[in-house]
Parts: sequence; C-alpha cells; structure tokens
Amino acid sequence: MKFGHAVWLGYLFLCLSGPLLWAGGSGLNVVVVVNGTSTNSLQVGNYYCERRQVPPNNVLRIYWTNSGPATSWATSDMTNVLLAPLASMLTSRQLTNQIDYLVLSMDIPYRVIDQFGTNKDSTTSALFYGFKTNFGSPYPNGAYPGCASDPPGSSNSYAGSEMIFRQSAPGNVTWSNIMATMITSSGDFTMSDTVIDQGVNSDATFPSQTVFLEKSDDPARNVRFPTFDNAIFNARLSGYFPMQQTNNDYLGNLGFTHGLQSGYYFSYLALTAFVPGAMGDNLTSASGYLFDDGSGQLHATDFLAAGASGSYGTVDEPCNYLQKFPSPQIYFYQSRGFSLAECYYMGVTNPYQGILVGEALAAPFAAPGQGTWNSLPPYALLSGTTNLSYHFSASGAMRPISQADLFVDGVWFQTLTNIPPGTNNNLTITINGVQTNYTVPAGATLASIGTALTARLNANSYSNLTKAAAWAHGDRIELQYTITNNLGSHVPISVASTIGTGSAFTTFLAASGSSFLDTTAFGTHYLEVDPGSIAPAIGSWLLLTITKTNGAVVKVGSTNSGSFNTIPLLVSNLLNMVSSNPQLTGPDGCNAQDFIDYGNFGYNPAPASFNLLPQSPGWAASFMQATLTGSSPLYFSVLPAGAHAVQDNVPDLRSRAHLYLTQGVTNLSGSFSLNTANLPNGYHDLTVVAYEGSHVRTQTRATQTVRIQNGALAATLSVLSGASNTVMGLPLQFSVTANTSSISKIELFGTGGSLGSVTGQSNATFTVSSSLMGLGLHPFYAVVTGNTGAQYRTATTWIRLVTIPPFVEPPFSLTMTSPPPRLSWPATAGRSYDILSSPNATQPLQFRLSIIPSNSPALWIETNGSPENFYKVRTSN
Repeated sequence: MKFGHAVWLGYLFLCLSGPLLWAGGSGLNVVVVVNGTSTNSLQVGNYYCERRQVPPNNVLRIYWTNSGPATSWATSDMTNVLLAPLASMLTSRQLTNQIDYLVLSMDIPYRVIDQFGTNKDSTTSALFYGFKTNFGSPYPNGAYPGCASDPPGSSNSYAGSEMIFRQSAPGNVTWSNIMATMITSSGDFTMSDTVIDQGVNSDATFPSQTVFLEKSDDPARNVRFPTFDNAIFNARLSGYFPMQQTNNDYLGNLGFTHGLQSGYYFSYLALTAFVPGAMGDNLTSASGYLFDDGSGQLHATDFLAAGASGSYGTVDEPCNYLQKFPSPQIYFYQSRGFSLAECYYMGVTNPYQGILVGEALAAPFAAPGQGTWNSLPPYALLSGTTNLSYHFSASGAMRPISQADLFVDGVWFQTLTNIPPGTNNNLTITINGVQTNYTVPAGATLASIGTALTARLNANSYSNLTKAAAWAHGDRIELQYTITNNLGSHVPISVASTIGTGSAFTTFLAASGSSFLDTTAFGTHYLEVDPGSIAPAIGSWLLLTITKTNGAVVKVGSTNSGSFNTIPLLVSNLLNMVSSNPQLTGPDGCNAQDFIDYGNFGYNPAPASFNLLPQSPGWAASFMQATLTGSSPLYFSVLPAGAHAVQDNVPDLRSRAHLYLTQGVTNLSGSFSLNTANLPNGYHDLTVVAYEGSHVRTQTRATQTVRIQNGALAATLSVLSGASNTVMGLPLQFSVTANTSSISKIELFGTGGSLGSVTGQSNATFTVSSSLMGLGLHPFYAVVTGNTGAQYRTATTWIRLVTIPPFVEPPFSLTMTSPPPRLSWPATAGRSYDILSSPNATQPLQFRLSIIPSNSPALWIETNGSPENFYKVRTSN
C-alpha cells in the first residue's frame, strides 16, 4: 500500500529514421498547426512562426468549428481533421524526417475521446505516440476508467533516456514520433503571445533562480516527494540553479522562480512569478482540464499566466500514479540544454492522459555557438556547380560540433559533415587513484561508449578498488561512491581524452567535478500497519525499536487503552511518542513523518503508514535500525517485518558524480560543391545548421539568401494590393509575370504552403483573402514552371497584416513633386489617411479629403486648378 496505490484525485475531498538525427530543435523542425476558423489561432500561430523562424511550408491549416472553448473531440474527428492532413503534409512537403516538434495554436481541442466515451487521452500525447486505451476501471460500477493501471504500449521509451529523440522515439505511425505542445488560453491571444515571448526570450539565458519542489500536507497529491532528492542532487551537480523542497501548501508567495512542482487541491500563484523558460505543474486530477473545470484546482494554464514557459496536466482522472506526471528530473534535463518539450517527454513515463502546454523550443541552458558563410554576400549570383564554405565555432570545449546539414528554403537538402567518435581515441578515468583506459572502437556512438564504459567501471576488478558504481544514461554516466567511512568529497575523480592511435581526435570525456559530491538527503524507511478484519482490541500495542548507529537502543510504544481503537489512531499515537522522546530528538535520533490514514481514501478498516527519517542527513546516519512489531495475537500486520536500516533511498544517500561524453570539433570549417542546376532559378535561402556533439544537439544556424541563374527563365512577383504593413480586411493581390510565353504553371506560396496556381499562362493575378492568413507577418513568393520543366522562384515579399488599433503607425516622411503637386508617403495599405492643405504658412491647414491606399507608397495628385503651397498627411484612425 505504498505510494503506488491508486488514489482518485479528482473530487475526493469535496464530494527519423537512419542518420537523420535533428534534436536540439529550431523552427526548421517544427510544424505549427492553426485552426483556420479561429482568428486567435491564426494570429498566435503566425506570431510563433515569426519568433521561431518557422518556414511557411511548416504551417498546417486545419478547420475545426467550436461551439465554445475547444475542449474535446472524438478520435475519428482528430483523425480526419488533424492526423490525416498532417501525414499528407509531411509526405508531400518532404518533411517526414525533418519534424520533431508540433505546436498546436489555440482553439484546437486538447482532449481525445474514443467511440465508447470511456478512454480519454490528450491531443498532444496522441500525436506523440498514438492513442492509448485503458484496461478498465479499478472502481465499482466502472467509475473513473482513467484510474486504470497503464494500458499496453503506453510506456514512453524516450522517458529518462537522455537520448537523441529520434533514437528512442516511441511512436510507430507516420504522424507520431512528434513532441507536441499546445499554446492556448481561454480566448486570450495576448497570453499566448506572452507564452511565446517567455519561451523565445529564455534561450541561452542560464537563469539562476530557485526551483521549488512542494511537499504539501495533501497525501493524495504530494506523492512525488520521494523523487525530489534525486533531482536536487543532479541539479547540484549541474551547478546552474538551486532546487529546494518546500512544505508551503499555498504557492502564492514564492516570488520570482525558475520552476515549481506542486501537489495540492486548492492553491494559487498570486505572488509567484516565473522567469522565461520556467516549467511548473500541479499534480492533481483536473490540472489538464484547461477550460472545462470548476473545481478550483490549479490548472496548467494558471502556470502559463504566471509566466511559465511550459506546464502539464491530465485531461482525465489519472489517480496518483507517479508515471503519469512529470518527474522533477525535468529541471536537470533542462540544465543540460534540452528543450522544454524534450524535458517534459523525457520526464513523463506514461504521458497518454497528459496535455503539454507551452513553448516547445524554450531552452534556457542551451549554448549555441557561432556560424557564418565564407565569402557569400547577400543575393550572391550562383550558377552551375559552385563551391561554398562555412565556419562554425563551438560555445565551449565540452560542446563541440559534430554535424552540419544544409537546408534549402527551410527543407533539409543534405548532410555536409557528420563527425563520429574518433576510432582508437583513448578515454581515461581515474577514481580514488585507480585508473582505467578505454579505446573507442570503430562505429561507436556516444550511447554505446557510455554503456561500455559503465561495464568497465562496474567490473569487479575495478569497482572493488574504487568503491564506485556506475549507471549509463545516454551520453551521461552517473557514479555513486558505495562506502560510508569516507566522505565522497575526499575521493578524487579525474578524466582525460587523447587521440590515442586514431587519425582524428573527436571523442571527449568530462567530469562534473574533481571529486564526488556529498549528499544533503536524509535516509528514509517506509512502515505500514494493515488491519485485520476487526478493530484493534483493548491492550493491542505497537512497539518501535530504534538501534542507533552507536548501538544504543530506544524503544517507543503505543497501546490501545480504549482511545486508540483504529489502526490510524494507534499509529498516530506512536508517531507522537517518537516526536516527544528526548532520546530521539538529538542528531543521532530520528523522526516520523508523512503519516497517512487510508480511511480518508475510503478504506474500511483503514491501514496507516509513515516514514521514519534520521535527524541527520547522509548515508552514515541512515544505518540506524528500525523494527516495528505488534501485540499477539495480532489483528493487524506490520510491513516490512524485521529490522531494517533507514535507507530505502540508498541512491540518494551515496556521494555522486557525473561523466559526460561528447564528439566532434570545437572549430568546424567545411566546404562543399552545390550543383545549382538541381534547384530552380531565382532566390533561395541557404541555411547551414551545426549541431552540438552531445545528445542535447543544440543547433547553430547560418543563413544567406542567394540568387541562382541557369538558363534564361525568370519571373517577377509584384504586389498590386498590399504593403509591408496592411490592414486586415484588404484583399491581397499579386501579379506574377514570366519572361517567356512557354509556361506550364504559375503557383503562389505563403504561410501554409500553396495559395493558388494557374496553368498555361505566362502571367497571372492572385487574390488572397487576408482573413485566410490571419494577423501577423507573412511571406509570399511564386514558383514559375516552364514547359521544359525548368523553374524560377521569385524573391520573397513580406507583408504584415495588422488591425488599428493596436497597430501604431511609425513616423513617415512626405514627399512632394510638381507640377501638379504629387504627394507620396510610405503607407499602411488599407488604412485611411487625411489630406490637409493651406495656401500659405499663416493660414491653418484645412481638411481636403480622405483616401485609403491599397499599396505603398501611397500617391495623391492635386486636382485643384489652383494648387496650394502647403500640404499635410495624417492618419484618419
């Protein structure tokens, strides 16, 4: 009956395939899904694309009509409206092996319900690894089917792996293997925009504010606290920010924080604010009921409103299974540089009921390097086969660069270089003065090296001398010092990497410090008393025998004299006796915590449980022995029986260190031949992406626009209606003209892909509704295909669609030529402007008329036969 017991949380108290390993993440690896029936969804999606530089072809426009807030849809609706179009899009736009992330932009249902109405998954988890069906309810009458133990296939292979996502992705269909998040709020697009800003603005900021882990007095919801010490220990080793356990049930006064994990029914965040990149969540049933819960529970969107960049909550009653909620390890993963979506999906073992909200790419501890093209100026003219070169420098010695890829117009084109761990490089580890060497074999990966090194460190011939044990976690190895008669801080660790007999030095090993780090955790031992079929009889007793580490024995008992006629009352009295015993209050004593009366959860007769902790932290203090016994004949049982050390949590008590593996070079200079004949004539964005040589895979990008010309085909794109700033409601109109009549097709592209095409014409006019595009910044370009198959891609024109207000017109200058007077100025297309004039400087300017220009610059020609000498133009609205 430990913490694995299912407890209904809801209202209990109220009533890639192959070598294409992207990871790291940038706008190139994201699909943004917008709801074409929602102006808010379009606006938020457009803003996300602008901030994260998402290519226009990476936007999928779906159509879903909500009668109210977008909460739930059927599996068939999700399949028809989202999954099928997504699979088609990824294939047709050649993005299948490029996309690791998906962002759902407002007004898209977050809960998926099967045809029977009993199985409810989140939309983000269904995208991540498919829809999962529950076993069935463990409760009478089929209540709360979400409380079922986890269904087959719901375990997430990526969880805890610290691997590159594509190497351990759990999905098995075209549209899965995507780390999906939702940016949403209840009709308030400004909050969604703020979430985006908080995420983007967090990148590489390395915040130092505290992460709080709340151990509340709510036993149904505080069940994560046994996992806190492990995460706190790892965060101490990373050294970037403190993590602190708090017993504060009400979270409204924590100040400015980097993160928060709580578990409480009623709470609030009034005076708690989050730094950019922060993650926070509340372990309770309705935390993922984003817009359809009136219970007063703290929801995932409440964390976003307080400034967090990401949060998580369950969309159906989950019970308090730990594997359904984020581990506090997410903060350690983040300290390594992983993105927000990577952290959450590595931190939830069975996420099928959980909705992930926030900015997927936020990475406050990622450290990109610097990169540039060599001798490639903007709009350089290229033809035939040309040689191009680039240079990247890593952000540090332990963040080398291992791979560089070329993207053309936002689509992966080719891998330019891929630097593996160097064959025959030598890695040396010295622990406690004992050295071992490892030679990197051919074909090794960081993960295989980590596994092999761990086996080497755990071999009896070595570990018997070092007294250390090792565990592999992807590209990281965790070390634990296994004896108690010496502080780990006195045990030195050193590592070295050399080229060995290899031809290239590209494998590196680093340690978290020069010695082990000692723990700050307290030992713990769980004890439980289960009832028989009747209440404890008068005279029944419990006896707790404590043998201190110095051999002293202390006995504390609790007897039912008539007042303690239930197991919880008998146990509660025992705990009071422990806390008041003067022999146990000193540094070598112990205390009892975490009392649970299971009668509060409907058990009758009710068991009770508690944890026993030493008064002092560390492994040595945990060797005190505890024995709990009961009277005979027993009407109850004590678990576990016999004497036990107070060290259920041995891994948290041992001194610890980390080793990190990387591959690559700190300075990467490369060149390659590009056959421009394989690309359309015209304008293209060439982007080289360099990847950090760890499983974090932080990206560094260098982009340049070039012009390609092979043959005579050319075309122009002109804006007939619209300008760099255009008021929503004005139809956008474009003219595309080729330089030859031998044209088979002209196609216009913008946000979301193709916007229209014509065939058999050398020129075409396209009209695009501004409501189709939505508020925000949009690129437009055309691709012209000749009868021979040759193509030309026009230069990209950017148009920002705005509303007035809140759009503020920038100051503009007025130009006048004559005769007759001609006024021109940079205008917002679709906005009204007033023309004022006066014959001389001494007379006031008089209103003449208002005009609404359809493009920019705006032009007005004086029609008065007696022209004025002074003119002024102002906005009308």
